[in-house]
Amino acid sequence: MRTIVDIPDSQVKILDQMSKKKNVSRPSVIREALAKYINSYSYSKKGYELAFGIWKSKKLDSLKYQQKLRDEWGS
Repeated sequence: MRTIVDIPDSQVKILDQMSKKKNVSRPSVIREALAKYINSYSYSKKGYELAFGIWKSKKLDSLKYQQKLRDEWGS
């Protein structure tokens, strides 16, 4: 898919430098960056979903648990 995106000149210069250093095209650098961004977003969202409700099945008095943790700090 083709799309039009406004990119500041300063970022275009950096993209050009990166593409020359990697010996690839500017669109290739942009696709790689976009893929990394999407992967990191997907990964962080999955991690959150996995962690949400992790203590749900535990039969636990939260105040006692909190006090136990604080007792570990010592006085």
